[in-house]
Amino acid sequence: MQRGFQDGNMAGMTIGLTAVLNFANDEGFKRKIADEVFSGKKKLCLAITEAFAGSDVAGIRTTAEKTPDGKHYIVNGTKKWITNGCFSDYFVTGVRTGKKLSVLLIPRGEGVETKPIKTSYSPAAGTAYVTYDNVKVPVENLLGQENKGLAVILSNFNHERWFMCTATVRAMRTIVEESLKWANQRLVFGQRLIDQAVIRNRLAKMIALVESHQAWLESITYQMCHMPYKQQAEHLAGPIGLLKMSCTRAAHEIADESVQIWGGRGLTQSGMGKHIEMFNRTYKFDSILGGSEEILGDLGVRQAMRNFPKSML
Repeated sequence: MQRGFQDGNMAGMTIGLTAVLNFANDEGFKRKIADEVFSGKKKLCLAITEAFAGSDVAGIRTTAEKTPDGKHYIVNGTKKWITNGCFSDYFVTGVRTGKKLSVLLIPRGEGVETKPIKTSYSPAAGTAYVTYDNVKVPVENLLGQENKGLAVILSNFNHERWFMCTATVRAMRTIVEESLKWANQRLVFGQRLIDQAVIRNRLAKMIALVESHQAWLESITYQMCHMPYKQQAEHLAGPIGLLKMSCTRAAHEIADESVQIWGGRGLTQSGMGKHIEMFNRTYKFDSILGGSEEILGDLGVRQAMRNFPKSML
């Protein structure tokens, strides 16, 4: 359950490779990248966020200009807070082509430089500051269509946010399980913690949050599995955004309640409470990554309003 190791080993691939699988324009190119990444021979990350463009992807400043012969793009710019960027061989990169956005798969090579960014949870995540200095990228590495990269980025966000919801719900369940075990064995004032009504009340709240979000997640997952990709992008962006927002709010509550149940052990990085401490220290990342709670809540409501029956307005 070491958060940094999980992110450094799998997160970039999970949120970035979907763009290659769904939008690569050549089947052979797609198969090559997928084989290298799935086999573990190469690592891949998603490089969208910049110092001045986070949830607002339209603010991307990294540029890609075509060479006179039209065979390559020359990429210049920077990316920031890129999960497992330090270890990656490929960067699924959002770029500005003229006034609009495109997405390129950029291999590590001449002109690509990565520097680690220290975070509060773990250097194992390989969080990176990425610099592109006159990087030459073949036009075949374009994902989707030129100047239509925003659709690629926004569509890919659905999978990224769904993945983050699954990870958050799974982590919350683990915290509830650990807290139930602890409450059954810890003795205070001659009784087990579980025999105290105030502790049972905290556990009830935690269990309700986990089970309700698990059910919501499964409902969204069922819809994703039974919708064509285009319909997913059209109908599920808002609901997935609302689910992620709610999951991270629930994680906030569960982190707080669990530390109160565990006491000092919930703040200790070793021993029985180490999972509680790590969750309390790292849960906040998910409320920012992949779109902040505020942005996603607004997205969900705006999509609902767009689909609101006109007869009821």
